[in-house]
Amino acid sequence: MYPDVLLFIDGKWRPSLSGRTLPVINPATEDVIGSVAHANTDDLDLALEAARKGFAVWRKVPAYERAKILRKAGELMRQRAPEIGRFLTLEQGKPLAEATAEAMGAGDNLDWFAGEASRAYGRVIPARGEGIYQLVIKEPVGPVAAFTPWNFPVAQVNKKVAAALAAGCSVIVKAPEETPASPAELIRAYDDAGLPPGVLNLVYGVPAEISEYLIPHPIIRKMSFTGSTAVGKHLAAMAGAHMKRCTMELGGHSPAIVFDDCDFDATMKLLSGAKYRNAGQVCVSPTRLLVQEKVYENFVEKFVAAAKQVKVGDGMEQGTQMGPMANGRRITAMEAFIGDAVKHGATLRTGGKRIGNKGFYFEPTVLTDVPMDARIMHEEPFGPVALIAPFRDLDEVVTEANRLPYGLAAYAYTRSVKTATALADRVETGQITINHHGFALPEVPFGGVKDSGYGSEGGAEGIEPYFVTKFVTQASA
Repeated sequence: MYPDVLLFIDGKWRPSLSGRTLPVINPATEDVIGSVAHANTDDLDLALEAARKGFAVWRKVPAYERAKILRKAGELMRQRAPEIGRFLTLEQGKPLAEATAEAMGAGDNLDWFAGEASRAYGRVIPARGEGIYQLVIKEPVGPVAAFTPWNFPVAQVNKKVAAALAAGCSVIVKAPEETPASPAELIRAYDDAGLPPGVLNLVYGVPAEISEYLIPHPIIRKMSFTGSTAVGKHLAAMAGAHMKRCTMELGGHSPAIVFDDCDFDATMKLLSGAKYRNAGQVCVSPTRLLVQEKVYENFVEKFVAAAKQVKVGDGMEQGTQMGPMANGRRITAMEAFIGDAVKHGATLRTGGKRIGNKGFYFEPTVLTDVPMDARIMHEEPFGPVALIAPFRDLDEVVTEANRLPYGLAAYAYTRSVKTATALADRVETGQITINHHGFALPEVPFGGVKDSGYGSEGGAEGIEPYFVTKFVTQASA
């Protein structure tokens, strides 16, 4: 059973004041499986007032007590992960094992930020005079507006909420309307763990309407957004106009650099698995596969064979490796990208078409010989398509890796310590993983550079954007 999802405001689950709802569609069948409450400005006013009152209470709760609530929420997420995973697969499409793992991972993230709540140290600065104390104190920034996407609807909400609550902030989450039940269950875990009313609020609705109302509002002191670069730039400009702090995790077009001295079989296994994970709807998905000339033809042959072996189907069915795309818009986008690339001279090695006419299924796709004037070489495809191209040497591949304005993630595979060190130094990216895949763990930073955003949502850095620094100096009377 899939639930009809309500708003969560001031500690209560409730419909919108207007009674309006939006349908929720299963991407595997295109059937309407439920509904989600649609917030209007009256609902947002209630959420804002709740967040204001909640912040006044929560900021005074000792970090040790905040941490206990976060850990309890993490325990509940682990216990409820199988049910939450089913909701997530029904509304988003990813295979059930991946969906359940996403819900389980929320527990690890909550454990990490529970610890960070108690490790948010200030410092004492030696004074220039006798009897003077100089203290640096970290204080919560205030109520936060968080905007999250549909590709990882549990993980993305939790990254923002756990860090904000650990710091002592209250939060209004605008979660994705297309995948509402799984983030709602995350919020339920926080509530059941003992969070005071008003500290955490959940709304759904038209994204532009909600962001344009919340971000300028004087109660909101910080904004955090995960989504496309175009929307992120618009929201960042809005936040800047009102002097609001913001964390931006935006798009990517990640290079995966394969040198001829790599462990070939291990590299093939890693890349073919990562490329089609969540149907390529991953901000750090390896997209431009750059392969050194000596192993290029062999790599293409093996990668195409691996793509053809991917089992595409309903995420609820056992053995499914890639589910449908999340919505019909992604099918249209894939067809446009691939059609444009082929028109400009790209070679379609496999895939390139929608599967059937029921459900948003798309073939795992490989393109080679893609010219630089094709759209897909400049815009994030966000789908199950790999672009494979050869390169000669380090200088050439670094130039290509850095060509685009994106800088979210990069991958590399080589047995040479010298090459690996050079790549770590020269590739313009917020994160690079070499000879294994190690992004998005709770204890490590996650964020981009250039048009891929700024700020971090993991590691010790993840809590910092939710603090303001206060300097206190005092002389003895």
